[in-house]
Amino acid sequence: MPLILPGNVGSATAATGYDVANSVRLDGYVSSTRMEATNSSAGSRQIFTFSTWLKRSALDSSTNFQVLYSAVDSGGNERIMFEEDKLTWDFDIAGVDYSVETSGRLYRDFSAWYHIVVTKDTTQSTEANRIKMYVNGVQQTLAEIQLGFPDRNANGSINMAIEHQLFAQADGEEFGGYACETVLIDGTAYAADSFGEFDSDSGIWKPIDVSGLTFGTNGFYMNYANSSALGNDVSGNNNDYTTANLAATDQSTDTCTNNFATLNVLARRNNPNAYYATFSEGNLKLVGNDATNNGNGFSTMAFNTGKWYCEVKIIDVQGDVYPTPGVIPENLVASANSPSNAGQIGYVTDDTVGYGSDGDKLIEDSGSSYGDTYTDNDIIGIAIDCDNGAVYFSKNGTFQASGDPTSGASKTNAAMTFTPSKYYFFGASVYQSTSDVEFNFGAGPPYAISSGNTDGDGFGNFEFAVPSGYFALCSKNLAEYG
Repeated sequence: MPLILPGNVGSATAATGYDVANSVRLDGYVSSTRMEATNSSAGSRQIFTFSTWLKRSALDSSTNFQVLYSAVDSGGNERIMFEEDKLTWDFDIAGVDYSVETSGRLYRDFSAWYHIVVTKDTTQSTEANRIKMYVNGVQQTLAEIQLGFPDRNANGSINMAIEHQLFAQADGEEFGGYACETVLIDGTAYAADSFGEFDSDSGIWKPIDVSGLTFGTNGFYMNYANSSALGNDVSGNNNDYTTANLAATDQSTDTCTNNFATLNVLARRNNPNAYYATFSEGNLKLVGNDATNNGNGFSTMAFNTGKWYCEVKIIDVQGDVYPTPGVIPENLVASANSPSNAGQIGYVTDDTVGYGSDGDKLIEDSGSSYGDTYTDNDIIGIAIDCDNGAVYFSKNGTFQASGDPTSGASKTNAAMTFTPSKYYFFGASVYQSTSDVEFNFGAGPPYAISSGNTDGDGFGNFEFAVPSGYFALCSKNLAEYG
C-alpha cells in the first residue's frame, strides 16, 4: 500500500474518464512567477466564477499572502488568495475593506491537489449568497472579516478594463505551487459541479470537461498544454495572458488526475533542529543553508512494495560527500532527531543509504568504495526494489558497481540490501548553501530534459532509461503497484 504524507492525494487516485495532462509550476514566492493581461473591455463587475486546481508548495504569512487572481486599479483592489492559509475573497476600495474567508479550515497539505471555486454575485438579496467558496466540491462556511460580504449590486475590480494578475497581484504576493484547469467565468455564478463531480466508486472529487461552459467577455480557460505559451486561453475567447518569469520547463504533468511526488516541506529534517534546507521550484529543488549543518528533504510519497525510480540532478557539489541522494525508511523520517542524525540519508542505521559525490556509498555514517565520483550537472538515478529489498544508483544512465536493478532476488551488486517491511522515501542530504540538487520524480523537473524516457506504463519524463519493471512515483502507479 502507498503512503503519502502529510495528507492524501485527493482526487488524483479517482478513476476518471477525463484526464488532465498538464499543469504549470509556479515559484512565485521565490521567483515572482505570474501571468497578466489587460482586458480590452469591461465585463460583469458584479458576477464572476473563478475555478482552479492547485497543489501548494509553501505556506503564506500575515505579511505575505499568496494571491490566486487579482485586479487592481486606483479605485479598488479585488483578489482571491490564501491569507494565513485560509481561502479568502477580498475587496479594498478607497481604504474600505470587504473580506470573507473559509471558517476554521486551513489548507496546508502540500501532497494533495485542491479544487478551488470562488463565485461572486452581488445581485443576490441575501448577503451570504454574494460570495460562495467550494473546496473539492463542498461549499465552505465563510467568516466575515472587516465589513464582510459586499453590498448588494456592488461593482468590484475583477472584469474591469484594467490589468489582471493570475497567481499574483500588482505589488507581489505571488502563489507558489502547481495549478491546472484554471478558469474565469465572466457574468455567470457557477457552482462547483460545473467543474467537477464525485467519483461514483471512490467518492473522491474529480475534474470534468469544462470546454462547453459559457465563459463570457473576459472569461478564459488555461490548460497549460502549450509549454511555449503557458498563458494561452483555450476557451475560444483568446484572452491570453502574458507570463512573467516562467519558462517551458515550468510545464508539468503533475496534475489533479495524476499526482506526482515532490519534496515534503513539512517533513524537512536537519541536525541540529535549529537549521533547515530551502525548498523551491515546486518543492523539487533542495538547497543547503548558510550554517555549518546539514539539511534534508524527503518525497511526499512513500512505498513498501513495488519498484520505483527517480533522478536527481546535481546542481552544486560541496566537499567530498554532499549532496547525498538516496533512500530512507519511515521511522527515520519521523524520529524527531532522536537519535542524532536520524533524518540524514545514510546515517544511524543499516537500512538507509546515500551515494556521495566522492563515489562512496554511505551506510551507518560509514563510507565505502562504490562508484564514480560525480560533480555539477551530473544526474544520479535511484532505483529501489521494495519487493526484493535492494537499492541501486546510476550516474548519467550507467548503474554503478555493475549493479543490476532487474536482477530481482539475486540483488546483483546492489548498493544496499534490506528486508522489505517498512515504507521508504526518496530523499537527499545537503550541506551549506553551496550544496543543492533538483529532483525529477517524472512530472518534469526544473531543468530541461534532452532525451525523454518514460516508465513501462508511459508515465514520467526522465533523462535516462527507466529500468524495466520500475516506475515513476505518482498516484496512478501507486494505485497499481504500491
